[in-house]
Amino acid sequence: MALRDLFNKKTKSQKRLEEKGGKEMKKVQAKKKEVVKNAKPAPEEKKAVSQTAKPKKGDVKIAPRVLRSPQITEKASFLQEKDQYVFKVFKTATKPEIKKSIEEVYGVNVEKVRVINVPRKAKRLGRSKGWQQGYKKAIITIKKGQSIEVSPR
Repeated sequence: MALRDLFNKKTKSQKRLEEKGGKEMKKVQAKKKEVVKNAKPAPEEKKAVSQTAKPKKGDVKIAPRVLRSPQITEKASFLQEKDQYVFKVFKTATKPEIKKSIEEVYGVNVEKVRVINVPRKAKRLGRSKGWQQGYKKAIITIKKGQSIEVSPR
């Protein structure tokens, strides 16, 4: 009997009410239902979201889950003259996510996103063999006249 009570988890007050009679128990349950029905839901906050509003520079939401770092190489510096920038991104990032995160972080209009999966490379040091980790990089083309500050300070 005691083991069954453990699984049912009835409080002492509920046990006393059952012993006195079922009518009192039904009254208590009815009051609980009324309280739940009469409870008012929390007021919802209204958010003014406009479709035409441009994201502000520095307003970051999904970028930490998408962008790793800008890639600063000789080839990337040549591409900057053509309004193209190279970023390392997470393996799971998609083109729309990359576009949205660049627009959020840098406040520019992205025209095109190209993605390259760089494979891992076999490396060795003496007799031991290992692998250099592969990564995913994105080449972003932005609107002419706009620029991104990616050079190290």
